[in-house]
Amino acid sequence: MYALLEKYQTVQKAHVRKWHKVGRVEDFPVNAGACVKINDQQIAVFHFARKGKWYATQNLCPHKFEMVLSRGMIGDQQGLAKLACPLHKKTFSLESGENLNGDLPPIATFPVKVSEGFVYIGMGH
Repeated sequence: MYALLEKYQTVQKAHVRKWHKVGRVEDFPVNAGACVKINDQQIAVFHFARKGKWYATQNLCPHKFEMVLSRGMIGDQQGLAKLACPLHKKTFSLESGENLNGDLPPIATFPVKVSEGFVYIGMGH
């Protein structure tokens, strides 16, 4: 499982070489997340409408190695957009991926753009 976690973290560090169209804006829930698959990776996409922003992270929670982050709750902690894993409530920054509990490695985050009604995720391949 650690190899899977390292794979996500390696992708995070790569610069964006390709934008992947993952759906229309209306395909995603407002103020919640959904999972998309890009190549062989599950990516959690969040439309944080209350902040007027979109975020994308790996879907794999590094706590118990479950593909569940897209079902987590999003919120705000002193201006910082955060995500809570639905299983054990471990929290992560949606901007940097940092584990806000301080007991886990960070999660991978990916740039998101919206153009002409479509959502795109930037990845290194």
